[in-house]
This record gives sequence, C-alpha cells and structure tokens, in this order.
Amino acid sequence: FQQSKQAMQVGTAHSDPNPNHIYFNSRGIWMTYIIFILIAHFIILSIPFISVGLAWTLTCQVHNFITYLWLHWEKGAPFEPLDQGESRTLTHWEQLDDGVQFTANKKFLLVVPTVVFLLATFYSRYDQIHFIANALSLVVLSIAPKLPMFYRVRLFGINKW
Repeated sequence: FQQSKQAMQVGTAHSDPNPNHIYFNSRGIWMTYIIFILIAHFIILSIPFISVGLAWTLTCQVHNFITYLWLHWEKGAPFEPLDQGESRTLTHWEQLDDGVQFTANKKFLLVVPTVVFLLATFYSRYDQIHFIANALSLVVLSIAPKLPMFYRVRLFGINKW
C-alpha cells in the first residue's frame, strides 16, 4: 500500500507535507553544520588583534545567537508546505522531527553548543568574564528554549504572533 501511495504523488520530491520535519535527517547535515561553525571560527580568528580565547568566545556568542534565531524565533517554513498552515505558528525547533522530543537530531543540536561553550571556556583559560558571557548565552539562547517544558510556550507573549 505504501508504494502505491508514493507512486500516486507524481511531480513531488517528497511525501512529507512539511519538509522541516525531516531535512535534518539528510546525509552529511551534521558534518556540514560543524564545518560551518569551524569556518565562522576561522573567520573570526583571522581578524587581527583577536586572541584565540576571544575568538572562541565570539564564536560561541555568534553561534548561540544565530541558532536561537534559526531554531527558536523564526516560525513557519521557508517554502510552501502542504500541511494546511499547521506549521505557520510553530518555530523550527517545534517542527523538527515532527515535534518528538529527544531524538538524535535534537540531542545533537543540544550537545554542539555545549561543546562550543567548553572550547570557549578552555581557550579563554577559564577567564571569569568570558565564562559568564558564554554560560549566559548557552543557557538563555541554547539550552532553555530546547527543554520540553518550553515546547509551544511563548514567555510573556514574546514571539506569539
């Protein structure tokens, strides 16, 4: 039955009504994500007068801010999904893996910012200012919004519409 259902969908590239559910399962996407982080770090590191510790701190800050906007602020899909508008009120994180919590993709997206934080802390030689800035960024922008208790929750009505 499944093959005949797929054969009926002529001219479509996929059968999922919202590809935001599954694209992070694509082959090589995790490695591409890590390579983008390393490229951003090397670009920041190439700026004169920036130490390695400061470069890792800036990499951590930029990464956490961009992924917050990408995963937890933007709603809907970047294309026209076939889900009858169900995804227009959901953030990208809420759409990922069809909303199932603690999948391999979601664990990966939780571990990567933590590793970047640890690298920033180590290379800044455990400087207190760098540690506080990176820890706040990690907790507020990367860890807290990913917790199951914040699934479909808009604090203080921010980003409700």
